[in-house]
Amino acid sequence: EANSIVSFQTQIPEALQYAMTGFIDQHPNWDQYRLIQAALAGFLVQNGVKSRSLTRLYVGNMFQHKSLNSEY
Repeated sequence: EANSIVSFQTQIPEALQYAMTGFIDQHPNWDQYRLIQAALAGFLVQNGVKSRSLTRLYVGNMFQHKSLNSEY
């Protein structure tokens, strides 16, 4: 289903975690979920994955002003 959410856990290099934290601190309308979704979707779209829903997710994350977890 296009709207289902899958959760996963992974280890990331410390440098990447610091960069993510710094970015989120400077951009309060982003959170870790939005950042990871935008990064994964962007990587896949830029590397040839053809999917309307994936492209829509990527573009939506890049241009929305609120966090995905915001209730507003």
